[in-house]
Amino acid sequence: MLLSMTGYGQAKRTFKDKTLSVEIRSLNSKFKDFRFKLPQNYRSKEQDIRKMITERIERGKIEVTVDVSSDYGDENYSINKALFTKYYNELQELSSSLNLNGGDIIQSIMRLPNVVATADNDFADEEWEELKATVADAITNFEAFRTEEGKALEDDLRNRIANITRHLKELAPFEKERIPKVRQRMQQNLDEFLGRDNVDKNRFEQEVLFYLEKIDINEEKVRLEQHCKYFLEELDKTASTKGRKLNFIGQEMGREINTLGSKAYSSDIQRFVVMMKDELEKIKEQVANSV
Repeated sequence: MLLSMTGYGQAKRTFKDKTLSVEIRSLNSKFKDFRFKLPQNYRSKEQDIRKMITERIERGKIEVTVDVSSDYGDENYSINKALFTKYYNELQELSSSLNLNGGDIIQSIMRLPNVVATADNDFADEEWEELKATVADAITNFEAFRTEEGKALEDDLRNRIANITRHLKELAPFEKERIPKVRQRMQQNLDEFLGRDNVDKNRFEQEVLFYLEKIDINEEKVRLEQHCKYFLEELDKTASTKGRKLNFIGQEMGREINTLGSKAYSSDIQRFVVMMKDELEKIKEQVANSV
């Protein structure tokens, strides 16, 4: 089972006259990176919510938004007058000393932290228990989203590995064509440089064999095929976290494909090498989006 690193999950519950809403989003990241948006009176519970999510979600840049609203629209928001006054006086003084246009200072101050907050910073234990259940529901929905996206990623990866394997098998006819071409080119160059009568036939055959060994791609083909099988074996495993290992296997596949290209000595083989590189780049893109 492969999981997508991008995901989304939302859940809502009602507690008395309030609606508790939790949203979880994630984007690609090599590490687990959290960002929380919580009501002021829930700041003390951030570590508890973080622990709940950490225990169930692997990797990604994760954004968690918690919203608590009254069903009657009476959230009783209040302005911290002392803090507002402090910000206002300091901004006015700064604008005057720097000869700046103050602009709409009030709107700017209203957006600063802790200027606007709910009047009641306390909440009952029952409300916290309900919010925890809402977070758990959001995580479950988030995991379901990741699983569904991961299935699409896995299907695409299997298809692209199959394409690379197919291209690898299609090289065989063009490998045999290289031998007479190499022999002909070497013979032609020697004849032009030394003259046909001055060429040592035995030495020539030795040099041909030596050159053919240098451009032999059988080992690279075998290793690439093994890497493809290993890649599929990792996809078949039940572990949910496998993106890093798949990435390492992809790097090894890239080395073998590049060596095939450097030894090709055939425009037809080079064409298949380009197609395999194209498939591998798309594999890397998909793997980068998996957990």
